[in-house]
Amino acid sequence: MMPTNGTLAPATRQEVRPTIPDRIEDLGIPRSLVSDLILRYLWMHGAGTLCALHETLKLSFPILEGMFHQFRQQQVLEVKGMVGNDYSFSLTSSGRALATARNEVCQYVGPAPVSIQQYHEIVKSQVPAVKLSRQSLRQAFDDLVLPDGLLDQLGPSLIGHQSLFLYGGTGNGKTSIAERILRIFHDTVLVPYTVEVDGHIISLFDPVVHRIASCSDETLDPRWITCQRPCITVGGELSAAMLELRLDESTHVFISPCQMKANNGILIIDDFGRQMLSPRDLLNRWIVPLDRRVDYLTLASGMKFQTPFELMVVFSTNLNPKDLADEAFLRRIQTKVLVEDVGEEVFDQIFHRMVTVNQVPTEPGAAEYLRERCTAAGAKYLRACYPHDIYKLVKAISEYEGRSVRLNRVNIDRAVSLYFAKSEDAR
Repeated sequence: MMPTNGTLAPATRQEVRPTIPDRIEDLGIPRSLVSDLILRYLWMHGAGTLCALHETLKLSFPILEGMFHQFRQQQVLEVKGMVGNDYSFSLTSSGRALATARNEVCQYVGPAPVSIQQYHEIVKSQVPAVKLSRQSLRQAFDDLVLPDGLLDQLGPSLIGHQSLFLYGGTGNGKTSIAERILRIFHDTVLVPYTVEVDGHIISLFDPVVHRIASCSDETLDPRWITCQRPCITVGGELSAAMLELRLDESTHVFISPCQMKANNGILIIDDFGRQMLSPRDLLNRWIVPLDRRVDYLTLASGMKFQTPFELMVVFSTNLNPKDLADEAFLRRIQTKVLVEDVGEEVFDQIFHRMVTVNQVPTEPGAAEYLRERCTAAGAKYLRACYPHDIYKLVKAISEYEGRSVRLNRVNIDRAVSLYFAKSEDAR
């Protein structure tokens, strides 16, 4: 896993690179599962070639050729002809009956899974050992205005790659900070398409979560895909079910939970304390994973198995951590960073950066005037979000009235009036 940026690149442990298996015994999964994948492919497509099976199942030609000859001897399939130098074949009547029976058990057709044991090994080898300084961390957060004091709290937290509690008033950038933590990683990780446990298939690779990266290693086992480190954000929709395996009733394939998909990356629990799942239930569910770096999941049969829990969990909340968790849980989140309300100087810096980035015409003293208007409208504290939020309202007002956007006093007054709720006494 080669870094792409020497300044921010993390040093990693000795990586394990799975190479292409040429023997079915080296796949680490039951032979019957490989047989079922081939049968279901032919049942679904009607016919196939070794090349087509290789592209879909991600199995090497020596393994596929061995299974082809076995099926041919067992009269499970028959050769229809040749496609170039490749065989074209289909199921016999007995083969179709066998495939139909296996299709009732599971309908998955795709890349062959890796074993849960190999998954453990690879994930453990990809745990980062991050090296950071204030300068490199500021580079990672270069589009945010953050005081040195805050960076100096974040740095040690990120180097340890432990779970992190970001807390403080709403609108001060906790989520923005959490989402940018991923920038300290400039390497890639391996993610399997699927994982096998006790003969069952668990889908893991998610194109929505896992961003594919280029890979020139032609010896890499194609059941693994090279990706950037994942970052998943869950908010108020988080429920207990999202932390467990989910069985797809139509295919009988298990869907991995969010924390498993986030392995070797970051999982952000946004607005912690406002989820469908109560803080107590979430904390009880994760008190062991956060401490021991392993999680326990349960198959539909009731069988429990262990998975790695090698991820940074970032809890972001505007509530007091002591009101959300007891001391035992907070001890397992070893770093708690307070994102404080911004002062006047930082507020003005945020305003001027926003104006520059969006190329918005303004007038002298606009930042100071916005501060005054926010305070007059009832804001007890200055928030980092105010400049951008007010700008968006000014832009919307200007577009509605068909005129150019300008941050002057008149437009700021109108936007502030829309932005802050009026008290009953003011009506």
